[in-house]
Formats: sequence, structure tokens, C-alpha cells
Amino acid sequence: MNCEMLKCCNLQSNSGTKAREDLAAATSAVQELMYKIREIKTKAEQSETMVQEICRDIKKLDFAKKHITTTITALHRLTMLVSAVEQLQVMASKRQYKEAAAQLEAVNQLCSHFEAYRDIPKITELREKFKSIKQILKSHVFSDFSSLGSGKETEENNLLQQLSDACLVVDALEPSVREDLVKNFCNRELTSYQQIFEGAELAKLDKTERRYAWIKRRLRTNEEIWKIFPTSWHVPYLLCIQFCKLTRTQLVEILNNLKEKPDVGILLLALQRTLEFEEELVEKFGGGSQNRETENDTGELHEGENTNQIISDIRKKYEKKLAAHHGSGNEEQDQQRGLTLPGAGFNFHGIISSCFEPHLTVYVELEEKTLMENLEKLIQEETWETEEGSQTNILRSSAEVFSIIRRSLKRCSALTKSQTLFNLFKVFQRFLKAYATKLFMRLPKGGTGIVAAATGMDGQIKTSDKDERVICYIVSTAEYCHKTSGELAENVSKIIEPQFVSMIDMSEVQVKIKNIKYKSFHLCFSLLHFLNTTSFVQDEFSAVITKALITLVHGIETKFDAEMAAMTRVPWGTLESVGDQSAYVNSINTILTTSIPVLGSLLSPIYFQFFLDKLASSLGPRFYLNIFKCKQISETGAQQMLLDTQAVKTILLDIPSLGKQTSGASSYSKYVNREMSKAEALLKVILSPVDSVADTYCALLPEGTPSEFQRILDLKGLRRNDQQSILDDYNKRDARTTQPSINSVVPTVSSTSIAPVLAGLPAPGIISSGEEVLARAAALGRGFSATGFKKFLALTEAAKDRKDGSLRKFFVG
Repeated sequence: MNCEMLKCCNLQSNSGTKAREDLAAATSAVQELMYKIREIKTKAEQSETMVQEICRDIKKLDFAKKHITTTITALHRLTMLVSAVEQLQVMASKRQYKEAAAQLEAVNQLCSHFEAYRDIPKITELREKFKSIKQILKSHVFSDFSSLGSGKETEENNLLQQLSDACLVVDALEPSVREDLVKNFCNRELTSYQQIFEGAELAKLDKTERRYAWIKRRLRTNEEIWKIFPTSWHVPYLLCIQFCKLTRTQLVEILNNLKEKPDVGILLLALQRTLEFEEELVEKFGGGSQNRETENDTGELHEGENTNQIISDIRKKYEKKLAAHHGSGNEEQDQQRGLTLPGAGFNFHGIISSCFEPHLTVYVELEEKTLMENLEKLIQEETWETEEGSQTNILRSSAEVFSIIRRSLKRCSALTKSQTLFNLFKVFQRFLKAYATKLFMRLPKGGTGIVAAATGMDGQIKTSDKDERVICYIVSTAEYCHKTSGELAENVSKIIEPQFVSMIDMSEVQVKIKNIKYKSFHLCFSLLHFLNTTSFVQDEFSAVITKALITLVHGIETKFDAEMAAMTRVPWGTLESVGDQSAYVNSINTILTTSIPVLGSLLSPIYFQFFLDKLASSLGPRFYLNIFKCKQISETGAQQMLLDTQAVKTILLDIPSLGKQTSGASSYSKYVNREMSKAEALLKVILSPVDSVADTYCALLPEGTPSEFQRILDLKGLRRNDQQSILDDYNKRDARTTQPSINSVVPTVSSTSIAPVLAGLPAPGIISSGEEVLARAAALGRGFSATGFKKFLALTEAAKDRKDGSLRKFFVG
């Protein structure tokens, strides 16, 4: 057992020794490996350093090569530049322009390579030498061109070729050289023109045409010679611009130095020739932003092409010419020069003719004088009848008036579309206003109703059948003129220059009759006429229409005077029986059946409707008032009068059918029924028993006044003592009213024709209220309101606020 233990110990001892030996061997191998790694790293670093040194040497060689190449190239170019400058100097001294032009381009390109070496003395010296050579070339070219136009070019055949080559040199120089040369040439060409036409013999307005003949002859005779100039220079074009500016200056001086007004014929001839010359320049050179405008028979002008499109076309044309002259090599450069040419797209329209504008007042005065003379002649020849077979009801003079205006407008627009045309338009306004005045003065004189009371017109209008036809013709003529004058303003605004368009206006106030409510329809026309006569007239022809229609109504009213008087003379208090309608009713029917069909055939529906409304608003209240003018009405008389009232209402309701215009019959019938029902109600009150008359009056006429009630008692034949108790009872019943009570004062019944409008027999206090309304209306008309409609509204509001006023019935339905 001990032996086994000893063997085990020996084995363990051998294993430990072996492990130590292996560990020592491994450690030695690791150390050897680390040494090799460090050795490799060291060699790698040495290799990297070697590579960097090699690259650095290569870079140095590369830079050296580049600098050597640049230096060689620069020296080569410098040699070329020195040689080129010397050659250019020789060419300049020998005036070899064609070769010099090409050499200039080469030197310019070579100089561009030495921009970075401007500080080097040799380069600076060469640049200064090149600059002096260009100056020498410029002086030689200008010197040679000074002989152009002196006649030498016809003697020396090679001179034109030399000058043509010189143009190539100018193109190779700075753009300012070309501008100076062309300007110098134009000034030299126009020197003789300036000397010729500044003399006393030709410095006159009637010699204007010879100026244009001179330049056209100059362009024609020198056309072949001036072909030496490149097309891109546009020498004839620029020469004409300078000519126009110089001519304008001289004409302005001539016009300003005139001691008296110029002769219109000479002035217009000079202007016409100037316009023709400007148009020729536009056709020749294509410049200008305006196109020739053509007029049609109505005087309307059609707009031309767009300005930008015209200028674009001109530029394209010049670009093609430039390309053909200089070749494809210089195409882009030459096109750019053509586009930037001073004066490209120049507007020849008005360049000279506009100087005539301030002096055309004599032409406008002549046109106005001619227009007014023609107007007087037309009025003298006017028959105030329409032409036989005419489908319109307008007077012949109105068509002639606008025909004259159209011819005058055509004449003026051919000369100018600026201030003078605007001044002539104002003449047209005065001319049309004068014609409206002539129409106004032809109307029969006089007037009645609220218009006459407010404007101070008194007297009655008596119209015959012919007068009525004339009034209808005037209405239709004024309507035609109103419409056509608006079209005239539109046509003028299309052809006049834009800055005047906003001022082209006939100052019209369009009266929209169809939009006016029926209740105030007739009163609106009356008040608008009243306001137009007391304030600035914004629409002359509307005022004529209003005045004519009111005159027509007043004429019919006057025809009813005899019938209304006959009605009051009937012995209503002694009638024994009720029979057919009275004679005065038949007379009213006769008057209407005679006039209405004619008026209906001559008036347009809208104006016939106004006539009907005004007639109903007059005859209805007038018939009502006329009952109060009768002396005494018995029960039988009241029944007969009630029958007559119904007959008159039937006659009035048949008027639209008589006139064969029933478009507004429905509203008209309602108005007639309402107005005539008041007369029927009044007669029913008269027919009522005495003990219930107050109740009946309050029930049938709730808006009646105490004065009317007292007059009803008089018509019933009651004595004053018997009336007092009934009046006291009525005043107690009507305690809520604002009207003053009346005991025994009998008002005076007005016999004027304003009564139908005032509608009633008010007491003195009430009459003063009505007069107050009229006074306020007159004051408003004198300027207390800004516009016509404001005045009308103010007047209607004044009447509506008066609950006790006699106009209240017109504003309260």
C-alpha cells in the first residue's frame, strides 16, 4: 500500500513538471509572436512614410508641369497679343477696316485671357496701346463717314465699300461708338433740314406738308447709299425719329408764335398731313402701340392687335435681318444688339400730331357753331309730324340730330382721340341739351295741380287734338334721344384715349318707372318734374318726357272744366225723378273716347300707364270735390248723382281698353275703384237720415274732416241752427281726432285745379298745413337735398307725417 502511494506521488510530481514546461513554452511563443507583430507594425509605418514621400514628390512634379504649361500658354498668347496689337496698329493706320474688324475680335478675346494679369506692367502697356488703337480707329471711321452725303461717294466707287467695312469695325467696338456714329450721322443729315425750314419763308403752318416731302425724298434718294449700314443699326428708322422730334419742336414754336388764332382750314390740313405721315412711318417701320382703327356706320371702332405682339413681331423681323447680314457665327450677339436698340418699338402715333392738340379749340368752336346752326335749321324745318309710313313716332329732326353728331364724331376721331375729342363730346352734350330745350319749348304752356303750385306755374293748358299728337311725338322723340345719347357716350368711350374714359358720361339719372309702386306712381313723376326744374338737370330728355306727359294730363284736365261746371249747375235739390246718366257724363265720355285711342296708339305702354294713373288721380278726387261745390242735393238728386258716379267710374275703367293697352289695367282698376268709391260713399252719407248722418259719415268716411261733415249738412239743406246739435254730437264722437272742431264756419271752396290733388275742403288751419307741405317741398327743391330722389323722399315723408293733411290719402293705402 505504501508502494502504491509512492507511485501516485511520483505520477503527480511528473504531471506538475510537464504543466510548467508547457506553460513556459506557451509564454515563450506568445512573446515571440508579440515581437513579430511589433516588427511588422514598424515596417508598415516605414512603408507608409516612404509612400507619402513618393506622393509628395509626384505632386511637386505635377504642379511644376502645370505651371510650366500655363506659362508656356501665357507666353504664347502674349506673343499672339503683341503680334495682334502690332498688326491692328498697322491696319488702323492703313484704314484696312475689314481686316481690322476681325483683328479687333481676336484682340478682344486675347485680352480677356489676361484679366488676371492687369497689374503686370507689360499687360498694362499692351492694354493701353490697344485702347489708343481703338480710339484711332474710331476717329478714322468718324472722319470717313463725314464725307457721306457730300457727293464724294458718287465719285469714289470704293468709298462706299470702305464705309461698309468701317461699319464692321464699329460693330466690333463698344456699343456706344455705334450710337455716337448714328447720332452724329442723323444730326448731320438734319442740319440742312433745320436750316431750310427755320427760314421765314418755310417756317409757316401751311408749309407743313413740304417738311414731310423733304424727308421722304431724302429716304428715297439715299436708299441705295444707306445700304452700307447694317440692317441691325436701323439708321432710317432712327433718322425718322430724330426728324419727328425736330419737326415737333419747330411746329410748337410756330404755333406758339402765332399772333392770332390760326385759320381752321390750314390748321386741320396740317394736322391731316401730319397724321398721314405718322401712319406712313408706322407702315414702313412697324413701330407704335396703336393700330389703324376702322369705323363702321354706327361710329364704333374695333380694337387692333395687342401692343406687345406688335413689338415682338418687329423684333423677330430685325433678328432675321441681323442673322442674314452677319452670319450664323455672330447671330446671338447681333440679335441681342437689335433687341436693345434705343428706340425699338417706338410709337410714331402722335409724335408730331400731339403738338396740335392745345390749338384745336378753334376747331371745336367751329364744330359747335355748325351744330347749333344746323339745329336752328332743323327746328325751323320741323313739321312736328312723323313721316308718312314711318313705323316709329319720333320726329325727323331727332334722327338728323344724331346723324350730324355721328358725322362730327367721325371727323374728329380721324384727327385726334385726346383732349379735343373730349371737348367735342362736351359740345355734343350742350347740343343735345339745346335740342331738349327746343322740344321743351314746343310744349303747350301753362299748368295745374301740385306741380304748378310748387313751381309757380299758373293758368290752364288748352290742347287741341293736334297738340296731343305733338306731345306724344315729343315723348317718343325724347325717349329715343335718351337712349341714343347713352349709346353715343359708350361709342365715344371706346375710341377716346383711356385717361378720358372715366369722364365720358351723359350725366343721366335713369328713372326706373317699372320699379315704382302704384300708390306713388303718378306723384313720383310730378315731384321729379318739380325737382328737376329747381335743381341741376341731370337728364334733360327725362325732364322733357316728364313735362310732356304732365302737360298732356293737364290738357285733358282742362277739357273737363266745362263738364265739372255743368255738374254744379244741375238743380240737384229739385230733381223729381232718377233717369239716365246726366249730360255732363256723356260729355266726359265723348272727350275720353275721342282722345284716348289716339294717345294709346302713340304712347309706349309705360308712358300710357303713367298717363292713366295721373288722369285717375286727378279726375277721381276732382269729382269728389265737385260734389261739395253743388248748392243743395235732395234725396232724388243724390240718387241721380250716385248713378252718374257709377257711370263715370265705368268710363274710367274702360280707358285701357279704349287705348288698346291693358298691361297695367289691374292695378289701374283698383286705383279707380278706390278713388271713385269715396265719391260714392259721400253720396251715401248725403242719402242717410239726419239722425244717423254722423254715424254714417264716421263709418263710410273715417278719414273725413269736420269741415267736410259741416258741408255735407249744408248739402242736405239743414239750417245752421239745426246743424249745431249734430256738429256737437259729431265732435264728441270724433274726440280722438287731432282736427280742430268747427261749429259754424263754412270754408271757401277753391275753384282752382289744384283741388283734385289736395282732395278736400279743409278748414283754414288745415289749408295752412297743406301750404306748409308745399313750402317745404319748394324749399327742398331749392337745394336742401343733394339729389332728386332724396328730395322726393323728403317730400313724401313730410306729407306722410301730417295725419291731418289733405295729401295723406296719396301716401296711405
